[in-house]
Amino acid sequence: MRKKGPGVWYLYGTVIFFVLWQAAAYWVALPIIPPPAAVMANFIEIFVSQIAVHGFYSLWRILAGVFFAVLIGIPLGLCMGYFSGWDKLFSPLVYLTYPIPKIALLPVVMLVFGLGEMSKILMIFLIIVFQVIVAVRDGVKSIPKETYYPLYSLGAGFPDIVRDILIPASMPKFLTALRVAMATAISVLFFTETFGTQYGMGYFIMDAWLRVNYLEMYSGIVALSSIGLTLFSTIDYLERKLCKWQYQ
Repeated sequence: MRKKGPGVWYLYGTVIFFVLWQAAAYWVALPIIPPPAAVMANFIEIFVSQIAVHGFYSLWRILAGVFFAVLIGIPLGLCMGYFSGWDKLFSPLVYLTYPIPKIALLPVVMLVFGLGEMSKILMIFLIIVFQVIVAVRDGVKSIPKETYYPLYSLGAGFPDIVRDILIPASMPKFLTALRVAMATAISVLFFTETFGTQYGMGYFIMDAWLRVNYLEMYSGIVALSSIGLTLFSTIDYLERKLCKWQYQ
């Protein structure tokens, strides 16, 4: 029997979500929860003129934060997992800073870096980078020492070890950490976009709320949720391609 693809399960989830939404709108019978059909009609109507530009800014900030977090987090995590000296040096710093609620740092970040793009991207970076470092380090540490011996006997250097053992072994945990961190990053991005900007889904949603335009507010929520769903689907796709042994 052929297994259902992830797209089918996304469709099931979407149908269930809209059914529950319609039931809530019918039960409350107030403008604060408009029916999904009205929201989707409004979404289509204003997508090109309003939502697209705000969605682009939000997506750009998320991707920039993820890029820098991966650029720094993966090499540092690999070195901490493989070299015990690196782990002893950086683990205390990571353990001290990782538990700090990143949203509590928002005032400090905005005071230092201003209200522009840098502060918003930096907040995304701070949320994701620590999870990447810890996940990659733990993935490398879980590799049995015997795994390295064949490459050592062939004269492999550290770049070969990284390419053939460390990255493949740590990839599943890295993608899982990225998936978990993404939800928090999107939530914090929504909050940061209510300060010092006129673009972004956070600004669009709050502006619609202040204008008591519930159709536009829910359209913005749908757009932000769609961005999150797209990012999650992309991570799932990468996991199926890069970690094929998990699906055999």
